[in-house]
Amino acid sequence: MSILNFRQTTISLLAILIGASVGLHAQSSRGQQEVLHQGSVEVVLLQPNVFMLAGAGGNIVAQVGDDGVVLVDAGAAAQSADVLAALKKLSPLPVRYVLDTSADPDHVGGNEAISKAGAGLDRSSGALTLAHERVLLRMSAPTGEKALFSEEAWPRSTYIDKKSLYLNGEAIRLVHPPAAHTDGDSIVFFRRSDVLVAGDVFDQTRFPVIDVAKGGSIDGEIAALNLLVDIAVPPTPLPWQEGGTLVVPGHGRVSESAELVEYRDMITIIRDVVQDLIKKGLTLDQVQAADPTRGYTEEYGSNTGPWTTKMFVEAVYKSLTAKK
Repeated sequence: MSILNFRQTTISLLAILIGASVGLHAQSSRGQQEVLHQGSVEVVLLQPNVFMLAGAGGNIVAQVGDDGVVLVDAGAAAQSADVLAALKKLSPLPVRYVLDTSADPDHVGGNEAISKAGAGLDRSSGALTLAHERVLLRMSAPTGEKALFSEEAWPRSTYIDKKSLYLNGEAIRLVHPPAAHTDGDSIVFFRRSDVLVAGDVFDQTRFPVIDVAKGGSIDGEIAALNLLVDIAVPPTPLPWQEGGTLVVPGHGRVSESAELVEYRDMITIIRDVVQDLIKKGLTLDQVQAADPTRGYTEEYGSNTGPWTTKMFVEAVYKSLTAKK
């Protein structure tokens, strides 16, 4: 049996075994996610003090409380005013931290404007921007090239492997999965609220963007998805009850553990198919012609735009054939 046929059989069996219970939970859980504001920036209630802001580039998550506002990502620069207007409706207190999940413009473009509008906990001017150290390297271009972002947008604080904060009565964990979407990704977990922010490691709108030129790889992407699956807790043993970890992707709808598992399995199957074709000696063009994403292209693929199915397959191929 081929890998693709095995996938189709497996998915059918899973649908029979768990489809009903997962569907019941998904419906009730998503019912909790109330849209508080619709406009250029949509505000969605995730937990009593945690919100998702969509429509400003990459998804933004805001945690609010007596200490102020903690943001995960700042969105695109062009939408900064709309983001700040939405935040004012959530809290009268300033933004204290901006936690960047990558150096992508649709996630960090708003750093400068939003940081300037905030205030540090030490009463310093501007919110503190925090990211993995490679985000700073990407944004500042230390090798002498022209930086893509102004110095005011650069992270003012960095970490290497893990970082912990405690704000608004909640533990916040930042973890760096190496060589996933890029080599500077961060996963952010709000432990008490049980909200997991995945950045572009997990993208509900397309195949994951694996930026090989910036240190990304298919194996690192799968390892990062496995890390997310390990952290996210499904609503078992009572799947019909509301609960379970909420997972916020870099783009697209808020998800649950079961959707994250399905996405991880899909990417793993595609990796295995491409790896098998490489072992048979096929070139990149031949791999593209073999259509290794068949069965998933309708939902996640695209022939146009900034990230096409062809670009995804090429990234998988290049990361698997790169010299170790």
